[in-house]
Amino acid sequence: MGSPVNAVGLQDSFGRIMGDLRISVTDRCNFRCLYCLPDTEEASNFYRNQQEDAGSKTAKRLIRYPWKPKKDILTFEEIERFTRIAAGLGIEKIRITGGEPLLRSGIADLISNIRAIPGIKDVALTSNGFLFRRYAQQLKDAGLSRMTFSLDSLDADNFEKMTGRKGLQDVLDSIDLAKQLGFDPVKVNAVIIRNLNDHELEDLVQFGKNRQISMRFIEYMPLDHAKAWQKTMVITGREMIDRIQSSFDIEQVPPSNPSETAKRWKHKDGQGEVGIIASVSEPFCQQCNRLRLTADGQLRTCLFSHHEHDFKAHLRDGSADQAIIDQLKTVVWGKESGHKIGHEDFVQPDRTMSFIGG
Repeated sequence: MGSPVNAVGLQDSFGRIMGDLRISVTDRCNFRCLYCLPDTEEASNFYRNQQEDAGSKTAKRLIRYPWKPKKDILTFEEIERFTRIAAGLGIEKIRITGGEPLLRSGIADLISNIRAIPGIKDVALTSNGFLFRRYAQQLKDAGLSRMTFSLDSLDADNFEKMTGRKGLQDVLDSIDLAKQLGFDPVKVNAVIIRNLNDHELEDLVQFGKNRQISMRFIEYMPLDHAKAWQKTMVITGREMIDRIQSSFDIEQVPPSNPSETAKRWKHKDGQGEVGIIASVSEPFCQQCNRLRLTADGQLRTCLFSHHEHDFKAHLRDGSADQAIIDQLKTVVWGKESGHKIGHEDFVQPDRTMSFIGG
């Protein structure tokens, strides 16, 4: 198959060619979601109850996540340089993530500059939606193609329990505004957790149908800071789609490309779409074409990697582009075949989702 340096573009040893780069611009977030940064009293109580129900006598106490100092976070210039180099090697799609990316000052300028890089065809952003209305027009004017929001509950009390703050109406208004401004598509992600929000599954489907948007349901993954994840709390993709099909008239949609993360269904009346991202029970590793750049300049070849590759050092020590190109090709060549969730030897990564980026 060839050596990493001679491979066309960014190809790994399994023949997968990378085309998608997720860039986390900050580890900071204004939410404290149970499945990511669960450091509220509500989160502690929920996980303690789940652990006790599972027979644990030593339930963990949740602790606050230590933010990285500003000096450790990549500058926009460093992000743009890395993106330009990656685009020269075949990266076409960029997703800006966090933490909460709208907490990073000047984010619209970063999007505008990335959009102008030759080879970049699509720039999307994932947000919890709380601040979106403040920056929506700037983001649209900067050339942002698509918006993805997180919305795990339509009940104000449960929303606060899951996110650690009030703000449901702000998120709902942001989703509506994104539709009005012409972001296409508008996607909404919901992480479904047993005994927490699984009773809202059908309501969330109806919400997406009413607004004619893509509503995507994600299995609960072991990426929380507290390492409190339990497999018993996972509602599988199969369970979710069985429930949805029993209540809604939907039909499966063929994937638009082989590397899609979601299996998709559309409402037969044309009113929106449902997607299932079953990373735990039905991994899609064989088609994975994604890389992730963390806020502090570490490249991850898998969401569940235990190894990171330091590109911040090269971006700051005067290294020529060719040195970064060579390292990037070598790192991608060694990309894992897949994650090991469900295997006896699986170990949860140290990094939380807020730092890796979605």
